Amino acid sequence: MNVSTSERAMNYAILAVFSLIVLWPLGTVLAKAFGPASVAAGREGAFHPENFAAAWVEGRFSQYMLTSAIVAVVVVCTATIVSILAGYAFGTMRFRGSTVLFYVFLLGIMVPTEAIIIPLFFDLRAAGLTDTVWGVALPQIAQSTAFGTYWMRAYFRGANVSMIEAARIDGATPRRILWQVLVPTARPAILTMVILFFMWTWNEFLIPLVMSPSGSFRTAPLGLAFFQGQYTQGTALLAAGAVLVALPIVVLYFFLQRHFIRGMLEGAVKE
Repeated sequence: MNVSTSERAMNYAILAVFSLIVLWPLGTVLAKAFGPASVAAGREGAFHPENFAAAWVEGRFSQYMLTSAIVAVVVVCTATIVSILAGYAFGTMRFRGSTVLFYVFLLGIMVPTEAIIIPLFFDLRAAGLTDTVWGVALPQIAQSTAFGTYWMRAYFRGANVSMIEAARIDGATPRRILWQVLVPTARPAILTMVILFFMWTWNEFLIPLVMSPSGSFRTAPLGLAFFQGQYTQGTALLAAGAVLVALPIVVLYFFLQRHFIRGMLEGAVKE
């Protein structure tokens, strides 16, 4: 299909406009983060990278980001493995009650967190899991697994049937077919799922807030909210803290963006 020069120019113009709409708020936050934190600092110049060090220390982001990293590792690793196994079972096997059980998994996507957070808190408190990594991680593992099962089921249902049959003829077990045949070809879809899991877990606010009532197990977004209460007037340190909290997601997406885009185009449209 040949595209005329005017159509190509119009496409680039539309993309440029939408890029400016998206990047303008990000540029504003970065400008604030490097701006002067006070009038006295403004007299010394307009560029102040020391805002990040000050926000890091005063906002105790080293502790909060370590907590977020621990929760993210637990949630992403556990939910990824369970999603691959469940997606493989629902996508390639037929067993009694599979359809009903799959719709039970889908309830985790359809039911919002706000609808179950209160009874879930009392259940986890009775089990002694509040103010612990498991109290924050387990609800997010359940939510991520619900989506991951749907995601991987769609991919495995569109897998090459002849390749699976050839592996079975060669004597491969279902476990070997999954880990040595299907998983290597599903790497874009899996990496996309991992990025989504990490992004959702890192940005989660309500679950850490409720499941850590004493505040001893705060994650980075929760710490940023309390930091905002301290610096409602000084936007420079608040913007620097926001950049610090968002930086891990940006870095992860920067290195895996090729796989993320490929997985979005291929992984979810196989069904």
